[in-house]
Amino acid sequence: MVRPVHAPNHPGHIADTFTPDSRQAWIRLVIALLIGSIGGVGMWAIVVMIPAVQAEFAATRGAVSLAFTLMMFGFGLGGVIAGKITDRFGIVSAMAISIAFLGIANTLAGLSTQLWQFVAAYFLIGLGTSATFAPLMAEASHWFERYRGLAVTIVASGNYVAGTMWPPLVNGGLQTIGWRYTHIGIGLVCVSLMTILVLVLRAQMGNDHIRDHANAPPPRVDLKLSTNTLTVLLSIASISCCVAMAMPQVHIVAYCGDLGYGVARGAEMLSLMMACGIVSRIGSGFLADKIGGIHTLLLGSLAQGFALVFYLFFDSLASLYLISAMFGLFQGGIVPSYAIIVREAMPAGEAATRVGIVIFASVFGMSFGGWVSGVIFDATGSYAAAFANGVAWNAVNIGIVLVLLIRSRMNSVKAGPDLQPKPPVRPSAANTR
Repeated sequence: MVRPVHAPNHPGHIADTFTPDSRQAWIRLVIALLIGSIGGVGMWAIVVMIPAVQAEFAATRGAVSLAFTLMMFGFGLGGVIAGKITDRFGIVSAMAISIAFLGIANTLAGLSTQLWQFVAAYFLIGLGTSATFAPLMAEASHWFERYRGLAVTIVASGNYVAGTMWPPLVNGGLQTIGWRYTHIGIGLVCVSLMTILVLVLRAQMGNDHIRDHANAPPPRVDLKLSTNTLTVLLSIASISCCVAMAMPQVHIVAYCGDLGYGVARGAEMLSLMMACGIVSRIGSGFLADKIGGIHTLLLGSLAQGFALVFYLFFDSLASLYLISAMFGLFQGGIVPSYAIIVREAMPAGEAATRVGIVIFASVFGMSFGGWVSGVIFDATGSYAAAFANGVAWNAVNIGIVLVLLIRSRMNSVKAGPDLQPKPPVRPSAANTR
């Protein structure tokens, strides 16, 4: 199937045709994955930095965790803004702004002399990181039809590739040149490598960098809910699951330090968690293409709650490595499932913005979860209550997803075969621009 999917830039000029699921689509996907893997550093550097920054500024664990909270807030807010920019001007424009923010903000973090300056810099880092996640997932969903779920989860895996490769590198920089110069170095790496990759992506996309959604496939799933109502429900669900998700991801390094295993062991566990999360995300993409986003989300949420319970009962070094690997395998596909559900149930023309809103909710959950876990630790002197808090929030998420699943099945029965996905139809010559 060959059809044009973008509007021409100039009157009378016919845009180059683009074939979904084609070799060109896969090349774009690889570039997007590399961009996400580099730009995602902002989410993981602070996790490794917490003990060193806490010692330098003589602050509490909860106070330093605010840097993660503000970073995630910037990440979520930036996702909505970058989503609107992507829907209107294209992904290349959004990525150019992201690169500028990452370079400037990391430099400011390295130069900060007070904790509030460091925290504020991480808000800017979050804004810069945002375009490498939700907007990239939404954009990749337009490049594929048959393998849309797989494509979305591959792009989302860039976040976990970053979580796999960056913590050891950041820890190495921390031990050799200190956290200040490490931040400046991160900014330089992001600006140089991401600029090259975005230029390559721009060349691959040609005149297709601004998208026309007129010929995009219609939604596949009808939940009999308004777009706004579904957005709210998905947002609440994503907050709940990500409060639970934040406890191990944000505090595993500090947790290992408190247990006497050392920060380096915690960084290794975080990398292992993210590496297993990559497997989980890609696997969930295959699964979503077969059973749909809602079923995939439910399975991931149930598995995540199961893994969290193990943290309550085991804290030996070997068991923490094992549980961290299990947690990564179980929860990696959860967040991308929200993007898949958006594309299955909402108009394509709103995809980047709606995905950005839901991801904003998820990162609010991550930021709140990271902060409240630190507060619970300060209040109780251990992480046991923080893990229990995560399990409770995870149960809320499961309840909402079950409601969506029941509605999808009820409406599928009522609508009959007309609701089932239909193969794409080649447009007639009259519809080709």
